[in-house]
Amino acid sequence: MRKTFILTIVFVFDCCHGFAQVTDIQDNIDSLKHKLAITKDDTARVQLMVGLTRNYWFINPDSAQYYGQKALISARQINFPKGEAGALHYLGLTQAVLGNIPKALEIAFIGLKIAEKNNLVDLHGRILKDIGDYYLEVNDFPNGLSYSRQALKVLESVYNYGIIGNVYNNLGDYYLKVNQIDSADYYLKLSYNIMNQYDIGYLKSSTLRRLGMVQKKRGNMLPALNYFRESLQYAYLENASTNITASCYEIAKLYQPVNFDSCTYYAQKAVAVAREGKYYEDIIIASTLLSEINEKENPRKTIEYNKIAIAAKDSLYNQGQANAIKNLTTFDAQERQYEIETAKASYEHQVKQYSFLAGSVVFSLIAFILYLNYQKEKKSKHLLQSKNEEIQTALSQLKSTQAQLIQSEKLASLGELTAGIAHEIQNPLNFVNNFSEVSNELISELKVESLKVESERDKGLEDELLNDIAQNLNKINHHGKRASDIVKGMLEHSRKSTGEKEQTDINALCGEYLRLAYQSMKAKNKDFYATMETHLDTNLPKIDIIPQDIGRVLLNLINNAFYAVNERSKKGEMGYEPKVSITTQLTTNSQLQIAIKDNGPGIPDAIKDKIFQPFFTTKPTGQGTGLGLSLSYDIVKAHGGEIKVKSKVGEGLPAGDAGTEFIIQLPV
Repeated sequence: MRKTFILTIVFVFDCCHGFAQVTDIQDNIDSLKHKLAITKDDTARVQLMVGLTRNYWFINPDSAQYYGQKALISARQINFPKGEAGALHYLGLTQAVLGNIPKALEIAFIGLKIAEKNNLVDLHGRILKDIGDYYLEVNDFPNGLSYSRQALKVLESVYNYGIIGNVYNNLGDYYLKVNQIDSADYYLKLSYNIMNQYDIGYLKSSTLRRLGMVQKKRGNMLPALNYFRESLQYAYLENASTNITASCYEIAKLYQPVNFDSCTYYAQKAVAVAREGKYYEDIIIASTLLSEINEKENPRKTIEYNKIAIAAKDSLYNQGQANAIKNLTTFDAQERQYEIETAKASYEHQVKQYSFLAGSVVFSLIAFILYLNYQKEKKSKHLLQSKNEEIQTALSQLKSTQAQLIQSEKLASLGELTAGIAHEIQNPLNFVNNFSEVSNELISELKVESLKVESERDKGLEDELLNDIAQNLNKINHHGKRASDIVKGMLEHSRKSTGEKEQTDINALCGEYLRLAYQSMKAKNKDFYATMETHLDTNLPKIDIIPQDIGRVLLNLINNAFYAVNERSKKGEMGYEPKVSITTQLTTNSQLQIAIKDNGPGIPDAIKDKIFQPFFTTKPTGQGTGLGLSLSYDIVKAHGGEIKVKSKVGEGLPAGDAGTEFIIQLPV
């Protein structure tokens, strides 16, 4: 409901016991200040100041920055990495609360590097989670997801289930934003299960509210209302005013079209709680809802609520301006002061060093030259090491993203193969079942005939029945072997999945995946029909490829072709006949070429350059991942080949003119 809601969730975790009462937090702060006043040990003092920053960062950002900067400077002076990373962790959260996400990210990355370097695993996981939250807050979803998943991996290694549940909650919120309801439901239920399993109550309110939003998007209004009401109950138990406001608003929105009084009651409750907590964004949203529902019933109320919304907007603007001014003079100023002090200390050290060496001009000159060379070499090594670390980080992120993409596409391909195999194997099984039933009937007739008196038995009928049973058993055996051959073929196919190149017959591969793709399409749409043509060069040599990878490319392209002709056939064009063809041949420059052509609606020129980009798809939501063509492009490139597309767009054009052709060229 509020733009800063993700950050509110972070606050829940760091309070360790939910939304504690303000008096409890103040008691904790007073205790820490008392200990700080009497403690002499430098390390302990840093930890106490980090603790004060942790307690202050959400309720008093100014005090948080004061103690956080003191902790940071002290930790650097005594070379205490844990204290330095902890201070940076909460200083980043403070900047986020002030609305300065770029500065929060900058501070978090500094802390992340320190935590990684010193193997501070728990802090490493927490800061990764913060970075993921910041990216999600500014709608940079790829980076947000990447860092959130890295955080999960690290946090699972230290069994920090509280923050793991929070990460799942945030992932569920992200998938709600992008309208991927099933994924949102999955992650939110993971979060809720962790809350129940480990008796962690402080996330239940937000998790239950988002589960209600999932049901609302699915059109299940009564379950959604139950979730919202349960969320409101936990919000009151947690004394979480932001969650109370959010839950009341969601209930009001649910009642808006059906119950004016209930909608008004919950919306007014949301405004009252938001005004008490000075949550200006929530005030604006709830007041606007009240203004809308009273527009016809009570125009005077509409004016009243509009005034409340306008006042909240002014307050929100003034708060933003004040935070912006604060952000100009906080962390950067302290960092510059630290750099000045460091530079001053370095300068004084050099003066002493040069004074000591002044006794001998010759030795001073030699020492100075050696010192400069050493510094230059050290700087070069440091720069090289820094660049290597950046490259390794980028490579690690790239490998992680690549693995996720490949896994997603493998699952999609597996679904297509499974549908095709199921449809393919159904035919022989139908024959086996049918002939078995007929044979049972024949045996029953034979038993009846055999029970008759010898003089009444019809030997000719018995022989005829036995012959029919024998024929049926032969047919059962034939079709059973046919089903067995299909299963053996797929088992052999899976056993060869070694990821190594082997000599492969491209024509056989094309035929196999054309049949599987067609059967898969038929399994999903019984009314689907298309003419399939193959023009396979019988003189093609076998080539070295990874057959499973190239098979996945063929399956993606053939599936797209069938989808295209099916979409065009739905439009009912006069005389249109859906057709898909595969052609193989050797080119003049000794390349093996595979062309997959359809007479579908074609690809517009405006998007032709985007079709190989990851996540780009023209299919409706839920029908395409946007990964198939991207991974197909990468697979073909990895084999030293290339993939091209030709397309003509035009409804009403002759079937042979409009359509798309993908051309794969592989080295022989």
